[in-house]
Amino acid sequence: MLTQYHIEIMLASLGGRLSPRAMSVIVQANINQDRLAGQIGHDEFHFDNNAFDKSYAYIGEQRALAVSSLKSGDADSAWKAFGRFLHAAQDFYAHSNYITLWVNRFEGKSLPPPPEVDPMDPDLIHSPDLRSGKVYYPFELLYFFPRTRALSLRILPRDSHAWMNLDSPEQGFKFDYAMHAAIKRTVIEFEKMTGGFSEEMCRLFLDNKNR
Repeated sequence: MLTQYHIEIMLASLGGRLSPRAMSVIVQANINQDRLAGQIGHDEFHFDNNAFDKSYAYIGEQRALAVSSLKSGDADSAWKAFGRFLHAAQDFYAHSNYITLWVNRFEGKSLPPPPEVDPMDPDLIHSPDLRSGKVYYPFELLYFFPRTRALSLRILPRDSHAWMNLDSPEQGFKFDYAMHAAIKRTVIEFEKMTGGFSEEMCRLFLDNKNR
């Protein structure tokens, strides 16, 4: 997703749960994943190129880093690790066809509104039909510039990131479903991680003394 939507997701899901200082570090680490250095050669940051196993492993590694950092009293490193793996979890819905598979279940029926999307349907997460957009460099770069976007779509195949992404409202109604799924997933990840914290780890992570 575009940077502004990652920020919206973070504020909608975590706003008020952590101190402003903690949120600032987490959000910055999240959006830093979209810098050029994080775009090339890091499919695991964004669930690109069908790198599901690598992306899940990355999330697990960063989650473990967040926990170990808190145990050593390093809240700043924990916040950064948390922000990094949330970026990947959020991009899952914008860079894969999960939302399309979920929407297709309601073909011929009334489609539930976006807030009712299920972000963790096990049948879809493990579906053999699940795919994520492939990044075809250098032509994929043309997609990111408005003047050459139409040209890129003529050149690139339908399994490309350019065709499959739900990164902004320009991609149609499914974008709203991707946003709500990402918001719900962020809350799930927050609760999953903090649920196992000791009282001291929770205090450090939430940064209660600065609230």
